[in-house]
Amino acid sequence: MKLVVEDICKSFGEKQVLKNIHYTFEQGKIYGLLGRNGAGKTTFFNCLNKDIPVEQGKFQIGEESLREVTIEDIGYVLSTPQVPEFLTGREFLKFFVDINKDKIKDLKSLDAYFDFMQIAPEDRDKLLKDYSHGMKNKMQMLINIIANPNILLLDEPLTSLDVVVAEEMKQMLRQIKKDHIIIFSTHIMDLALSLCDEIVVLSNGELQDVHKDSIDEKELKENIMTILKGEKDYAK
Repeated sequence: MKLVVEDICKSFGEKQVLKNIHYTFEQGKIYGLLGRNGAGKTTFFNCLNKDIPVEQGKFQIGEESLREVTIEDIGYVLSTPQVPEFLTGREFLKFFVDINKDKIKDLKSLDAYFDFMQIAPEDRDKLLKDYSHGMKNKMQMLINIIANPNILLLDEPLTSLDVVVAEEMKQMLRQIKKDHIIIFSTHIMDLALSLCDEIVVLSNGELQDVHKDSIDEKELKENIMTILKGEKDYAK
């Protein structure tokens, strides 16, 4: 399965944020979408998620034959988790599973899902309002994983987590990547390099590949910095 981004453009007033973007993402890889603050990473996600319209271009998904991406194809994990804080973790998970049970493949018990996400038994019946930021983030991630989307968009999900939770989340993403197209947005270079199979840099409204395997880490970081600074003489 692949996600084909074809000629995507998006502007806000006179500012063109995305400029004729072309790219192909493949299943089984974690893509690190690097960019400076304000580069347009979230805009790219919101266009793909159909939260905002594009001026031109299209997103298509498939194997040999392609079709238009639909909202059902996408799971979107935000940097600031949004969960119903008046419910317990178990109530929230049960509600989600109950309303989606006809769509969920390989339905498991609630505790099996909690175990997978490494949420401790003593925390499962606490109100979500009493969860830490990291635990809320885990619940948000869990809901998206259960939905089993073709495309998983992660918008700075690890930035504010403690080191233990962040490492647990990274291990979980490596575990599930074979079944998804995962695009991981961040402005932290070392995080992208440690987690992601491919690095894509968004700078000046354009996406550029940086090939991890062909050069050493020092040269790789230098190439990424060259793109992030907006210099035009970078050669892929």
